[in-house]
Amino acid sequence: MTADDIRRYLERAVALAREGMTASKGGPFGCVVVKDGQVLAEGYNRVTSDQDPTAHAEIVAIREACRRLGSFQLEGCTLFASCEPCPMCLGAIYWARPAAVYYAGTRDDAARAGFDDAFIYEEIDTTGAERSIPFAHVPVPEATAVFNDWKRLSAKQSY
Repeated sequence: MTADDIRRYLERAVALAREGMTASKGGPFGCVVVKDGQVLAEGYNRVTSDQDPTAHAEIVAIREACRRLGSFQLEGCTLFASCEPCPMCLGAIYWARPAAVYYAGTRDDAARAGFDDAFIYEEIDTTGAERSIPFAHVPVPEATAVFNDWKRLSAKQSY
């Protein structure tokens, strides 16, 4: 992939960010998934239009790309985002396993526009009870049993 290709796909991601911001009144974020030089999927932020806090541009594009590929992974794909992915999208990207990710804006750019996710990074390093939304571990024996059953399951598809 050439530098011109990278720039072109990033410019498309930025155009999608503007399109989504205007059309769906969502946040200014866009994403393009490319495989073998072809656009496989595109997405823009749909959090407010879909009433779905997980409908970030990257998630929308990853879901569509996986659907089109018939796979839960983006093997051989490249993801182009208008902005550095947030912690949720970063996790989804790692689970989807694309070959590479390019982004145009930074998380500092997003923070200056009111999309600051620094607190999430801080929360990740905080123990459950000390988080701003308290997390409590309540052991249930069956929860461990289901993991043990998974380990013994021969007809499973690992991911």
